Order: sequence, then structure tokens, then C-alpha cells
Amino acid sequence: MDLIFAIKIIIMGVVEGLTEFLPISSTGHLILAASLLQLTGEKIKVFEIVIQAGAMLAVCWEYRLRIFTVISGLRTQPSARKFTLNLFVAFLPAVVLGLLFGKMIKAHLFAPVPVATAFILGGFIILWIERRNKLHPVEARISSVDDMSLIDAFKVGCAQCCALLPGTSRSGASIIGAMYFGLSRKAATEFSFFLAIPTLFGATIYSLYKERALLSLDDLPMFGLGALFAFLSAFLCVRWLLRYISSHDFTLFAWYRIVFGLLILYTAWSGLIVWAD
Repeated sequence: MDLIFAIKIIIMGVVEGLTEFLPISSTGHLILAASLLQLTGEKIKVFEIVIQAGAMLAVCWEYRLRIFTVISGLRTQPSARKFTLNLFVAFLPAVVLGLLFGKMIKAHLFAPVPVATAFILGGFIILWIERRNKLHPVEARISSVDDMSLIDAFKVGCAQCCALLPGTSRSGASIIGAMYFGLSRKAATEFSFFLAIPTLFGATIYSLYKERALLSLDDLPMFGLGALFAFLSAFLCVRWLLRYISSHDFTLFAWYRIVFGLLILYTAWSGLIVWAD
């Protein structure tokens, strides 16, 4: 692996880690970054999915005590079994729809212009939800992830399915959806973090298995380097986001999505940047 390629891989890892848990779409940013860096091919698409595991490990480390408590209490604590079942129920909708429509979505929507369009639409949805909360404030029905029912978990899982469309944002869809369904901002964010564990872990295993013929031991340095920098940047981002939501809403991210999406569309329309599919 030459130096220039290694730098590109590091950039991709940092982009993944910084965007995975913010409501701005890591997949969309990775597609755009890969296009700008001229990283193309099926192996790169697998790489974009696998390095999500690095970001997922950052959440596992941040919530290691809670995860250990849940795992160790599965046999004896009803609350641990309930929490695990809620995650499973929330995870299922994305699995089903992903298996049914994933191939078609990748064939038609994994390109800069559809991603930019999703950026903009998602930004306006976030603005609408935040404005609705300000004009008609309602006390959150659920202040802790431990208070969620199976129906609550299923609703959040259905909201997460919107993220199958690149540029939508898995974290954005699950957090905003959870808030819409009555979770507090903190509970919605934390449940989105926990839901990332089976979602990203499952996507990584499935992608590696499905594309195993493309891969070899020579690819380990590329995947390892990308995952490492995804972990480091995601670790910093998760801690920052938890502090940020304690006193801010998501309006800033909504405007970022809209402005960035319009910029991508302008560069594509004007020919300023030739975006590679």
C-alpha cells in the first residue's frame, strides 16, 4: 500500500468516524469522498461498509459498562432481556428491507446527485421536526431507553429504514424518528447509538460474506487502517455529541445538510467537479 493510497484510506476512515453518529449521513459522505478521491470499484464499496465496524467499536467502548451489565444480566435480569429484545425488534425492519431492496438501491442511488438530494430533503425534515417541537412543545413520553416498549422499538426501527437511501443518515433517521415517537433527545440519541451495534456489525459481516470472492489477505492493511481511524474519530465524535445535545437541538446539522447538498448539486450542474459514480 503506497503512501498516497494510505492517506486516502485514512481520510475515508476519518470521514466515516466523524459522520456515522451525526445526523448528516456517513454513507453519503463516504460516497462523495470516494468520488473526490477517485476510489472506485466493488472492493471500495465493501471497504465503506466494513470500516463502519471501527465506528461501532467506539460506541462499544463508550458504553462498555452498560453493555457488560446487559450481557451479564441476560439470564437473571428482566430489564437486560427487555433491552436486548428491544434492540432486536428495532434491528429487524432494516434487515428485511435491506435484503429485499438493497441491491436495487445500490444500483441506482449510490451516486453523488441522489445523495445530495437526500441531504437536502433530510435537512428540511429535521428543520420541520425541530420547529414543531418549539412551536408545540410536548414533554417527552420516554426519558430513558429502559422505559421503551417493543412498539416504541419497532417504530424507531422503521424510522431507521429510511437510512437505506444513501444520504438520509442512519443516526438522523433513528434519532429524529425516536423524538417524533415520544423519546427525549437524550434517550433517542442513546438508543440510536445502541442500535448502531447490531446494525453496523450485521452489515459488516453480511458484506464481507457476500463479497468474499473479491477479498484477500492483502486487503487487511487497507481495512485495518480505515477501521482504526474510523474508531478514533468516532470516539471523539460520540463524546462531543453527547455533550452537544445537552444544550442544543439539531438545527445546525439540518442547515449543514441543506447547504452541503446544494453545493454538491451546483458543482455537478456547473461541471465544476466531475463526480464519479
